[in-house]
Amino acid sequence: MKRSLAPLAAAGFALAGAALAARAYGKFSGGKRGNAAVPEPAKSVDLDRYLGKWYEFARYENGFERGCEGVTAEYAKREDGLVSVRNTCHEGCADGDARTSEGRARIVRGSGGAKLEVSFFGPFFFGDYWVLDHADDYTWSIVGEPSGRFLWILTRDARPPRALATSLIARVAALGYDTTLLRETMHGVAH
Repeated sequence: MKRSLAPLAAAGFALAGAALAARAYGKFSGGKRGNAAVPEPAKSVDLDRYLGKWYEFARYENGFERGCEGVTAEYAKREDGLVSVRNTCHEGCADGDARTSEGRARIVRGSGGAKLEVSFFGPFFFGDYWVLDHADDYTWSIVGEPSGRFLWILTRDARPPRALATSLIARVAALGYDTTLLRETMHGVAH
């Protein structure tokens, strides 16, 4: 039986992004279902443009990121064809102690690069990571998974302009997500 772990498991306790055997383990489970009908990704993803560092602008709260601020996710190509995933969480505040979680991802065939399977727990536990939408210039992305319990809004800037933040929340609503469940992530000056 395939179990789902949250896609971006931030920092040492398993991301964001994750998705991933999360529902099977209480500590890693998501909160309320914020979307009962998660849409398919809106467009394909050019992996080379998606790679690099992302800042978590907002998320649905979940057990493995509880108390995390200053959350980042970094993606890079590996020699074996997979993607390395490194998530960092700062405990308690944006400049708190950093915890890091390292994993790997593989692209789901036929998904146009918009669906990945991510693992932070060895070779047998892969979970869904769907890039539901992204900017044409890859300055933001909206990431979810099929259960509708996990959601992340990622940006290239730690503090996106308010107009962009407002439009991203509106886009999340247009995708069918309950925006009252979103929790904005604080970022420190140095992040």
